[in-house]
Amino acid sequence: MPSTLTTFGYPSLDELRSSPGYPARERAEKGPVAVIECVQEIPCNPCETACPRGAIRVGIPITNLPALDADKCTGCGVCIPKCPGLAIFALDMTYSATEAALSFPHEYLPLPRPGDVVVAVDRGGKAVCASRVLRVSDRPANDRTAVVTIAIPKEHADRVRGIARRSEGNDIG
Repeated sequence: MPSTLTTFGYPSLDELRSSPGYPARERAEKGPVAVIECVQEIPCNPCETACPRGAIRVGIPITNLPALDADKCTGCGVCIPKCPGLAIFALDMTYSATEAALSFPHEYLPLPRPGDVVVAVDRGGKAVCASRVLRVSDRPANDRTAVVTIAIPKEHADRVRGIARRSEGNDIG
């Protein structure tokens, strides 16, 4: 069966769950954790060097898939803007009883603002649900990649990976 990465341009949830950078659901339910959606063996390791806790390991060769030591990860998000493939997120399933907090890289302008209600989208850019912007980090250390954090219904935590750009007619479907 062909990979959804080669067919649609993004990996399937099954492909991600079998990768070494995807945390187990049990870990995600304990608090903030990085979610590394890198499934291609390419020469890259900025996530490894960015992690202040040593929770991400690429090693040698540099084409290894990044492996997450979820027990070391605090979900701080330092790695998110460092990934040139925009493939790292942070998920906090403990945000509230009904919502998860999802942090992701965002390189579109204008940036959303905390409190904005936006359209959350899946890996393919399809609208999933309404979400609320919690934080936007656009500090110089992010090197022009903002990190946006949104609140989403917990049932969409494995699906939502970004927000739609502001435009007329952004509908949730």
